[in-house]
Order: sequence, then structure tokens, then C-alpha cells
Amino acid sequence: MAQTLLDQAYAASEAAPDDVAARLRFYSRLVEGELYLLLESDAVADAITPKVFELEDGPIVVAFDLEQRLSEFTGMPAPYAAVSGRALVEMLAGSTPPLGLGLNLGVAPSARLLPPEIMAWLAQTLSERPEELDARAQALLPPKGLPDALLTALDQRLARMEGLAQMAYLVAAEYEGGRRGHMLAFVDALEGAETALARAVHGALNFSGVEAGMLDVTFISASDGRAAEFARVGLRFDLPRPQQAAAPKPPGMDPDAPPKLR
Repeated sequence: MAQTLLDQAYAASEAAPDDVAARLRFYSRLVEGELYLLLESDAVADAITPKVFELEDGPIVVAFDLEQRLSEFTGMPAPYAAVSGRALVEMLAGSTPPLGLGLNLGVAPSARLLPPEIMAWLAQTLSERPEELDARAQALLPPKGLPDALLTALDQRLARMEGLAQMAYLVAAEYEGGRRGHMLAFVDALEGAETALARAVHGALNFSGVEAGMLDVTFISASDGRAAEFARVGLRFDLPRPQQAAAPKPPGMDPDAPPKLR
């Protein structure tokens, strides 16, 4: 079986154990991907019952980044739920007692045990968001000096924000008092989507090893007089346009509505 993106990210982090950025890229791949969670019984509505394994270090659930890997682990048909990594992290972080995660155990090079402490840290990281910008920039300039890892992470995150805004512009900015920094301006954000967009930006910062203070977030309309200036000097990110009405997401696939534990 060919290596998955999660396998590759884990191998890179293991090859450079002191490289914090490599470890963050692994966790980013984990929370942004789809996982197959082994269940005790079939899901009922929006509630699931994960199969819990009691280990010496505490209870865990097991999940896999491929359906075939789950089947290889069980050796027979078994109930499972396809969930987003983020939804699974939030579910486990809020469980009582705390549950760890057995990832790809026994079936992949990325097999590892993630204790409850890691689940809690990931959940906290995912829940944070940068503060929306209040101060008005005095000057907008082309972005400069940001690491490639951040630009790649932003591009990947925003590519999954389908229909939440028309586009975003990344610029350097000079503020009152002489402060300088960078700003990401979302154009024509969908009403109510500001939190999701800000969290996506914060996640890109955290999982690329960049301090949140390096990037401000703001929201403007296309009719705003500043929009033309952002377009002139900024690096543009196009967000995907919404598709036709999609079928309802199964339990766990909406990252803003994690499945309920039974």
C-alpha cells in the first residue's frame, strides 16, 4: 500500500525530531484530514459509540486514515464512522474519562499513540482565533518576508473554505504609531462566517510555526474604497465558489458539529 500524506508527514517529523515545524505539519495533516473511527456499534442519528481499548496508560479509541487500514486492523467487518480529524480531536478532548487516540495502530508507518494531553492541546489550538483588526492601516504594501510554510498553509486552508468569502488579500501594513505587520483581508465574507475564517487563519499560523501576532485579520466588502488598494499590492487567495446544494454531511464530517458520544 502506498504511503499516505499522513505517513509522509509523520516520517518527516521522525527524521527530524528537533524540528518543531515538521511536528506541527504532522498535527496539521492529522486535524485537517478524514479519519475512520472504529465503533462499538453502528451510529444512531448524530451519536456514536467508539470502541474503547483499556491500556495500562489509560483508555484509547482507534482511528485510521484509510478505510482499508481499519479493515486490516479488525480482520473482519466492523462498524465505523468517517470523521474529520478536527471533530475527533474535539470529541476526545471533551470526553470523560479522557481518551487517547491510537492512530493507524499496527497497520501503517504512521502508527502511534496520542495521549489525552495531546488531544487537549490540539483542541485548545483549534479553538483559538486571532483578534479581528480594529486599527486602520495607514499604508498597504506588498507582503514581504513571510515563510513559505505559512503561505502554503494559508493556501491549503482557504481552499477548503468554500463559499465563505469571495477572496482574500495578504498585504504588509503600516499602522498608526509606526507599528508594522501583515494583514489578511477577506472580501465579501458570508455573514456569520467570520469566526470560521479567522480560525482557519489561526490554524495556518499555529501549524506552520508562526506566531499569531505576525498576521492581522480584517473583513471588507468589494465596494469598500480600500478593496482596490488591497488588490493592487496584495497576494490574492481565491476561495472556491459554492457548489450546488450538497447532501447533508454524515455525523462527524462537519468540523463545527462534532458527533456526540453515547
